[in-house]
Amino acid sequence: MLNQPQHQMKPAESTSELAAIETLAKHIWQQHYTPIIGQAQVDYMLDKFQSQQAMTQQIENEGYQYYSIYRQSTLVGYFAFRIDGNELFLSKLYVSDSERGQGLARQALTFMKSIAQEHGLPHITLTVNKYNDVALSAYTALGFENTGPVVADIGNGYIMDDYRLRLAL
Repeated sequence: MLNQPQHQMKPAESTSELAAIETLAKHIWQQHYTPIIGQAQVDYMLDKFQSQQAMTQQIENEGYQYYSIYRQSTLVGYFAFRIDGNELFLSKLYVSDSERGQGLARQALTFMKSIAQEHGLPHITLTVNKYNDVALSAYTALGFENTGPVVADIGNGYIMDDYRLRLAL
């Protein structure tokens, strides 16, 4: 567990922890992504990628590790990653709007850097929606470089229209 003065980061593995993440994800996604991709795609992606059932499958079958971020006993964020070949792939990093700007993304990234370095991985990668200016700016400030566009069909007629970002370690 990572401890900071007011925040803690710990592995999220139980059904109840993942259910709490699902609830937080719904709040964050409704607020942040609806203006970018629309309500129908938000609903689809929450069910496909952010539901407790989807997260359990990702952990059990795809090698993902989920971490919860708490302020005292309140869940305020989460992140998920997996080792994918010669890189650490950061799949999710979300923080409640009330906790943004307090260095939580930097703390989570520092933790993931240590994991990547323990495994001898040369970089961390992620994808971010091309129109998510807030996240693009934040990741750039954290040292990530844009390596180009990625368009992925995610089913139901939806695509993820992203940039792939990479942080050299």
